[in-house]
Amino acid sequence: MLQKRFLLVLSSLLGLSFAQTVTITYWQYEFKSKVEAVDELIRRFEAQNPGIRVVQQTFPYDAYQQKVAAAIPAGQGPDVVNLYYGWAPTWVKAGYLVPLPEEWSARVDREFVSMVQAVKIGEKVYGVPTAVRSLALFYNKDLFRQAGLSGPPRSWDEFLAAAKKLTVKQGGRFTQIGYGIAPDGQDHHLVREILVRQFGGRPYSEDGRKVLYLSEPGLKAFTFYTDWVRKHEIGVPNFFPGNNGYRDGFMAGRIGMIIDGSFAIGTIQQGARFSWGVAELPVERAGGRKANFGSFWMHGLTPLATGPKREAALKFLAFLTSEETQRYWLEKVGELPASKALIRDPKLSLDPIYGPFILSLGYAKATPFVDETAQRKVMVDAINRVILQGMDPAQSLRMAAEEEQKILDRFWR
Repeated sequence: MLQKRFLLVLSSLLGLSFAQTVTITYWQYEFKSKVEAVDELIRRFEAQNPGIRVVQQTFPYDAYQQKVAAAIPAGQGPDVVNLYYGWAPTWVKAGYLVPLPEEWSARVDREFVSMVQAVKIGEKVYGVPTAVRSLALFYNKDLFRQAGLSGPPRSWDEFLAAAKKLTVKQGGRFTQIGYGIAPDGQDHHLVREILVRQFGGRPYSEDGRKVLYLSEPGLKAFTFYTDWVRKHEIGVPNFFPGNNGYRDGFMAGRIGMIIDGSFAIGTIQQGARFSWGVAELPVERAGGRKANFGSFWMHGLTPLATGPKREAALKFLAFLTSEETQRYWLEKVGELPASKALIRDPKLSLDPIYGPFILSLGYAKATPFVDETAQRKVMVDAINRVILQGMDPAQSLRMAAEEEQKILDRFWR
């Protein structure tokens, strides 16, 4: 009798415990260092919040957006989702994201670097990042020494001169290239946000609704970049196999320089078996305008998070974007803190690896995408038409501007 009564009490307590436990799901794409970091963060969060269980699910990058598009309308997707900031307008329009409570807007203004304002759509906040990124020049110090180069280039003329010394051909084929050409890597950002601005132009209007890079400075910038392949022969597309061939080729010691994001630091630290360094991007000429592209992945709330799950999800969002988490993310993933306070740390700005990225945040611009995937394709196609098919740069850039303007018009109509 006593045993039966004990089992009833135990069953009741277990039922109460299960009733109080809320399970939420977090989705992101597969990127080893980020997945491992979130696994550890979930462990820490659950230890601090025993009534909440977080399940992480990951998917290949190429299938990620399609998976989200299929799952959320069917009611089977995540409660908290990780997304590239440039996808947010399209995702909001499709109903995949819901706005965060009003107090998050003040937190974004107060605590986060200026580029994070891109999380606001129609004055509402649709997500917050743990980290932000900028671009910099990675260079192989060993190859530089072998080529008689003393340090990283500061101007694009110095960059071209260095890249030519680093490029090696045997029997008409490249065996080593000076620069890792990657239109679909970071080079489309390089053309649009960096070279266009450095050459005196603007890629878009202030409100982001008009394409402005079809201009004299824009064409000069676009031609300058495509000439790296057509005229100067400092690299070739797809020199090294794989989706991130430019980065893999650099880590293999076959590419002298690449332009990449701060998110690549961890991967390169683990993969490179030579001495390498990081420098701010070159400028058009000594004393010329500095420009950079800034971006971030943000954590958003989906309409599936309701009731107790919404409360748990918001608590997890606050944890993912705390300064403690941002410090851990920098160590584990290599991405820069999104917090204004943390990036002011002189230890970061003076760091030989992180410093160039930190300094770039002061002038980096986050492109006002409305459909990042489609807009990226426009610029990548424009570049490839020139360097792979031999089209005149002016014709290709005109086609790109017209196509991208249609994308903007469709979204804003």
